[in-house]
Amino acid sequence: MRRDRYRLIESPQNPGFKLWDSLLDRRGLRRHGRFLLAGRKTVPEALERHPDRFGTVLAADPDQLDALPLPPGIEALLLAPALFERLDVTGTGFPLLVGSVPAMPAIDLSVPPVGLELVCALGDPANLGALMRSAAAFGVRTLILLEEAAHPFHPKCLRAAANAQFELALRTGPGWRGLTGIAGPVFGLDGGGRDLTDFDWPADVRLVLGEEGQGLPPDLPVERLAVPTTGAVESLNAMVAASIALYSHHASRGRRPVGD
Repeated sequence: MRRDRYRLIESPQNPGFKLWDSLLDRRGLRRHGRFLLAGRKTVPEALERHPDRFGTVLAADPDQLDALPLPPGIEALLLAPALFERLDVTGTGFPLLVGSVPAMPAIDLSVPPVGLELVCALGDPANLGALMRSAAAFGVRTLILLEEAAHPFHPKCLRAAANAQFELALRTGPGWRGLTGIAGPVFGLDGGGRDLTDFDWPADVRLVLGEEGQGLPPDLPVERLAVPTTGAVESLNAMVAASIALYSHHASRGRRPVGD
């Protein structure tokens, strides 16, 4: 396919490119409210299921653009190879989507939870993305991101989430100190807590997950639950422990679909 079918951007000083380049870190994401989605599977899937979330697609190869199921109105642009590689931080070699970060309103934690709500402070974007994938799989209704949490549309988070970010209601919360008045029922994951093997989960509940390596603040007023292990290792990865707890809640509720 002739390259002149699409507008070509070759300069790193191009305003559009400078904006997209800024989306590789948290500050740019917050400033511009846009994100870059990469992935040979996630990009076509997102275009098919959530076409209204994207306004631009970027590629270095015009044949790849021709092969994509582009919805009407989306802008398709070619980038010089060096510019595309700079944006393609995960090395997919596949077109990138430029999307709009959805509104993530602040949540009033003094109001009791509805369904399963996950309160999260994971600061590693890859861990947060993997957690989002588990949250979507096991029926989390709302993901509440504390101030300490990574940005849910960071490239590393998006890669690990595999489009799960589009299946969750995302809300922002306070820092740890703001959880003192959180309405329950509310539980936190902690290695020294109650064994959750036979725990009778409420239908409406908040589950609080601490930061990697630090866990929950010792003075946090929540009942603590633990994932039982052999003790061969000191602790589980926070995302792994949370995924097990989310499955436990899902299984205890009879694997009912979300909303039942």
